[in-house]
Amino acid sequence: MTEPASSPWAQRRADLLRSFPKFYELEPDGPLVMDLGADGWLLEVKPDGRVLCQYGVAMEDVMAMMSEGTPEDLGTDEVAKQAKYFLQPAVAKYRALLLQSGFVEETEMTDEFVAVTFARDADLQNRAKLEDLLRWCCRQIGSAS
Repeated sequence: MTEPASSPWAQRRADLLRSFPKFYELEPDGPLVMDLGADGWLLEVKPDGRVLCQYGVAMEDVMAMMSEGTPEDLGTDEVAKQAKYFLQPAVAKYRALLLQSGFVEETEMTDEFVAVTFARDADLQNRAKLEDLLRWCCRQIGSAS
């Protein structure tokens, strides 16, 4: 009998929840997410082994800041552009460090949010190395909050 394909993730996920009690799930067997302090950064480990450091803003919040109480009909492109502008100071603080550490910068945009994500592949089979990377992220970004 073959094991389900998710079993390496299930085991690693259980290990990570024990080692990092601040992790939580947004969906069963999905990625693990952790808030990295009051600044709004998130740390995420995906079942495919990608580790993400992410900073984002809700589109609704950006629209509220832009309209200042007026019922303007703002276009999605304009709101997204303003959201990216809003994110830059917080992202700039860690960009060089994350890029030098092997993370790749991406921008993710949906109707609900805009986020700047720094992604890096990690080997789920190498628990010690994965946990070292997660601790590094917590120290570098979480401690500055």
